[in-house]
Amino acid sequence: MFGNIKYISDNEAHVVNAAGINMSGDLMNVHVVFEEGGQRVLGEVTEVNDQIIKIRFLGEFQNNHYVNGVIRKPKLSASIRVINESELNELMGQDSASTFLLGTSSIYNTHPVYVDINQLFANHAAIFGNTGSGKSCGVARLVQNIFSNKNMVPYNANLFIFDAYGEYKTAFRSINQINPCFSYKFITSNPVDPEDVPLAIPVHLLNLDDWSLFLQADKHSQIPIIERTLKLSKIFSKNDEVAMRYKNHLIAKALLAVLFSNQTTARKKNEVFTIIEACHTPEFDFSTEIQGLGYTRILSECFEIDSNGNFGESVLITEYILKHIDDSLETTPEPKDAFFNLVDFNKAMEFTLISEGFQNNQQLYDDASILKVRLKSILNSKVGGFFEYNQPISMEGYISSLVATKGNQKAQIININLEDVDDTYAKVIVKIIARFIFEFAKGRKERASIPFNLFVEEAHRYIQKDTDTFLIGYNIFDRIAKEGRKYGVLLDIITQRPVELSDTVIAQCSNFLIFKMTHPLDIEYIGKMLPNISADVLDKQKVLQPGNCIGFGSAFKINMIIKMEMPNPSPYSNSCDVSARWRLNNVGGASAQMATSSPSAAPSPMSTGAINQII
Repeated sequence: MFGNIKYISDNEAHVVNAAGINMSGDLMNVHVVFEEGGQRVLGEVTEVNDQIIKIRFLGEFQNNHYVNGVIRKPKLSASIRVINESELNELMGQDSASTFLLGTSSIYNTHPVYVDINQLFANHAAIFGNTGSGKSCGVARLVQNIFSNKNMVPYNANLFIFDAYGEYKTAFRSINQINPCFSYKFITSNPVDPEDVPLAIPVHLLNLDDWSLFLQADKHSQIPIIERTLKLSKIFSKNDEVAMRYKNHLIAKALLAVLFSNQTTARKKNEVFTIIEACHTPEFDFSTEIQGLGYTRILSECFEIDSNGNFGESVLITEYILKHIDDSLETTPEPKDAFFNLVDFNKAMEFTLISEGFQNNQQLYDDASILKVRLKSILNSKVGGFFEYNQPISMEGYISSLVATKGNQKAQIININLEDVDDTYAKVIVKIIARFIFEFAKGRKERASIPFNLFVEEAHRYIQKDTDTFLIGYNIFDRIAKEGRKYGVLLDIITQRPVELSDTVIAQCSNFLIFKMTHPLDIEYIGKMLPNISADVLDKQKVLQPGNCIGFGSAFKINMIIKMEMPNPSPYSNSCDVSARWRLNNVGGASAQMATSSPSAAPSPMSTGAINQII
């Protein structure tokens, strides 16, 4: 089969085809060993014709361990043979306490491929593939294999799956059948089954950056508005004497600014009533009684315009307003344990709009009004329901609640389903939860003591080249990609459009599973973004069968084609069976009627009951 070596270059050798026939079907992608003395150089067959076999150098076996790269090329006199079983085991991995079964080799007759758990899951990873290439099934099989591993029980695993279409519910809901210690939790925007947990995010844990993304701020001038609103929300949440005095102070300052403006009296009255209507307290309400010398007046009566065009009780109302101004309240510290909801935040924004510096600044007022409209829209939509949390909770407590089931067991797989959420807010929700997890892990005294693996399905919807860096100075996924590994927060991104992903995130990925991809822009992008990927790998992935992928990176000693078994149970990701859905079954005799009708005759309309049976 293998004759003498005729030619050696930097990265390949040309070997005489001793058989003299084209055996490309048997030899293509097979690994061979150049052996002479103590040197064993590994190569891969890349081209076969009836005269020459081209072999690309990959690495060396040193002391029975494989090392990537070849420094000293084999001699022309070296013998060539197909890789043996022990060498293949070194490349494909072996079953042990630190590995798990990933799949089987597509080249070596279903030889098992074992991957080191740390090498794959202690680094960021990316899974690419076209729709229908077996991407979702591959992910489901990968996770199922982890929990089916007989060498270890991953009880302390924390696999968060951000599920764009609710595909993985069927694949993981019976994980406890593998081991009663395992639990699965399905958090969803649309609860259906009794075990489903409604999506709920506590807004009092959101920081300034979260609110900026949530309200879709697009100008730096909007950041101080949100910051002021957040501060007031926390102060007002205590609902104590200080909070009430602060509210009265803000209203009084706003009213005083209006009274001493150069506007007409009628315009002043309109603005005063607008302020009191939007922001009112028992001390500043239309029905509040104000005590004068021997008489009382209702607050609204104090702003009656007399015959001279002035407020009839201008002196009384001015004295009353001045009594409630206390500039020392501006330095009131924010309470650390504040609890408030979206409605409270909305009320605080009303006070922000009347605050000094905002009221008479048209640009700031317009920017704030945009935020106010967006907040109102959220309050009146389904999205607002996802941010309803009825009790105060700490960051640590919230993370604990995410990994705890209704039966108060530890969940290893937490599936967060966002199929009913618009992309705009789904992306924000994923970023907020990812930041919660990152900040929690970062704040641990023992670094990386609780690892979190974030599987982001349809990652191109969330991990994008956003304006976050321009607006708030960073993108949470970029930060996790760069810093998360040392704190135990790892990304596993799954996408069919890598060209739309953040370059920073892809650049930090150490492992890749690439299923079949055909779009030229995606293929070109992968080739440019991944310096360790060869043209050979790019060519191979174009013709992969569904369920087969190319694995390469730190978890793989060589680039290899891996066949992933079908998961059991499978995710709900199959294509629509159009043929079956188009076919007209015997519903209310409709099939029989069409069979006996003439070809030109139109079938009679179905009854509502028959249509309901079909639907």
